[in-house]
Amino acid sequence: MVGASSNPARASYFVATYLLSSSTDYTVWFVNPRETSILGHPVYPTLADLPEPPDLVDVFRRAVELPGVARDAVGIGARTFWAQLGLWNEEAATLAHGAGLSVVMNRCLKIEHARFAGGLHLAGFDTGVISAKRAVRPGQVTRARSSR
Repeated sequence: MVGASSNPARASYFVATYLLSSSTDYTVWFVNPRETSILGHPVYPTLADLPEPPDLVDVFRRAVELPGVARDAVGIGARTFWAQLGLWNEEAATLAHGAGLSVVMNRCLKIEHARFAGGLHLAGFDTGVISAKRAVRPGQVTRARSSR
């Protein structure tokens, strides 16, 4: 996560909490030259300082900074460049895509993971249910629908 923050009011902190939870089994590395630790995990000053190339670079930076992060993601051998909600930069998309990376912009990794991995509760938490139908509890009596 590039631009990760230790500030609980920031979106990156909320996403980091989710990605480190039992809802996922990802290895998460934080990148921010102004932080040393987030949620008990070390923070690296740059993408080049990570222990190994990440599969996905999730970016929480201003849109004008995306091309530089895209260059860094290409340089370290990442496979996906992901810019969070509200972020779009055509130059960054062209750079990353041109180097063979998958590109996702203006999407939240936490929301997308929760949608595909088990439902998304209104409060933003994974419900574990992939269905548009209301669950039937054990012992619950249901009415059959009339064909009239």
